[in-house]
Amino acid sequence: MNFRTQQSANKRKTIGLLVGMAVLVWLVVYAALTYFGTSTAGIVPIAVGIALISVWGSYYGSDKLVITMTGAKLIQESDNPKLFNLIQEVTIASGLPMPKVAIVVDTAPNAFATGRNPEHALIAFTTGILDAMDRDQLQGVIAHELAHVANRDTLVSAVAATTAGAIAILSDMMTRMMWFGGGRRDRDSNANPIALVLSLLILILAPLAAILLKSAISRKRESLADATAVAFTRNPAGLRSALEVLAADSTVVRQKSTSVAHIWIESPLDGTSVSKLFSTHPPIAERIAVLKAMESLN
Repeated sequence: MNFRTQQSANKRKTIGLLVGMAVLVWLVVYAALTYFGTSTAGIVPIAVGIALISVWGSYYGSDKLVITMTGAKLIQESDNPKLFNLIQEVTIASGLPMPKVAIVVDTAPNAFATGRNPEHALIAFTTGILDAMDRDQLQGVIAHELAHVANRDTLVSAVAATTAGAIAILSDMMTRMMWFGGGRRDRDSNANPIALVLSLLILILAPLAAILLKSAISRKRESLADATAVAFTRNPAGLRSALEVLAADSTVVRQKSTSVAHIWIESPLDGTSVSKLFSTHPPIAERIAVLKAMESLN
């Protein structure tokens, strides 16, 4: 498939997964009302409110928060003119404003982008990736990271995290009520026992389903960023070669917290015991294969 087909397919899949998250929220609310009764309806906005405050506060300060968590240091054009020149080339091709640029002192090759919108974007590189990659490879990495900015992936991640967080909080509250509150007190004696069992299963399994959906959304956004990067550079070989460098390197960035693992171009958690279903990135071999297929069309 060419990059336009890849972009369209990944956008459709992202929308489908977000709809799936919305359906899951509806199922959890329905299950809670079925099992506990309408007296619990007030808990729903509380759970959503807690999730909104925790996630969207981070979203608005995402650039500053990620700098703190990764140890990145902002640099000026005079500190690395060649790097800034490459970034400016991609911003011109993409129509994006120039982002802030930062460096993470780490020998592992990696990079990330964050920021709530293009005007507040930040793109960061480890010292390892600057040392390991040539001009075309680094241009591919820059295009991939700026693709995340162009596709508003910080916003998409915030929506997914808010939904997953609300589901987790709501399910946790309901489970605690079940164990410590004596279950549903206003339950109709004629209530369908099958519906009650299904509602209980939904409340227990919904947080796991939300995590799986959030991970799937993240994987689709990574694939979309690869395709969008090719749209910016018209050179799939650059990004493909960059990913091959990352695949061949076994070092891992020191900052590998699960809270920021999804923002790196290569997840620091790859190669661990994390199941592919919970991974925030597609397998790097699959990403390379897709880019090779794009090269064959050029």
